[in-house]
Amino acid sequence: MSWIDGPLVGFDTETTGIDVAHERIVTAAVVTSDASGSSEVTWLIDPGIEIPARATEVHGISTEYAHAHGAQPAEALPEIADAVVAALRAGAPIVAFNAAYDLAILDAELARHGLETLPQRLGGAVGPIIDPLVLDRALEKYRRGKRTLGDLCTVYRVSTGDDMHTAEVDVAATLGVLRAIAAKHPEIAALSLAELHEWQIAAHREWAADFNGWMAKNGRSGRADLGWPYPAIVG
Repeated sequence: MSWIDGPLVGFDTETTGIDVAHERIVTAAVVTSDASGSSEVTWLIDPGIEIPARATEVHGISTEYAHAHGAQPAEALPEIADAVVAALRAGAPIVAFNAAYDLAILDAELARHGLETLPQRLGGAVGPIIDPLVLDRALEKYRRGKRTLGDLCTVYRVSTGDDMHTAEVDVAATLGVLRAIAAKHPEIAALSLAELHEWQIAAHREWAADFNGWMAKNGRSGRADLGWPYPAIVG
């Protein structure tokens, strides 16, 4: 039996922006999927800061709506962390698209509020994690085009409906893309979760090194962090 048969626990956040150190979580979803079906838990959080218009355009949550209906971060963040930790302790992998971002911003938020981070709660490394973005970059290295979640849904023919960029819909899409990748590349499904986690660490590092080399060669600024599933500057 392969890990792809489940349970799989998908995780996603929608936030005020992309800077892990300074942005806030606005919504989050944890979706458990196995042979019996799926169940989801979602959170809406009042981030305590203004939600930029660009972020609202993405996930649809305004500052006013979050303030009126959202939970306080100190209440919601431990619940999110507990759900992630419970899944990992039960032996289920956390599946997240661009996992390094979601894990890092959750831990940054926990630390900001004086709460234990995921590594502190687990007493060690956070894993196993499965990231369809890392898998696709490594397994389909030479395919041209963007690799956003929406793009990969098109590539792998995963139906998403019209509500992309709500956390729970993005989790469902991520799980669909993962299953499609595993079906196309059965060698991935044949690995143990521990082997797959380590494989992704190496795959991401190779991709990041290649990307950074290309950027430098073409005189462009910016670099990809070599660390996964946490950025090296965070975890």
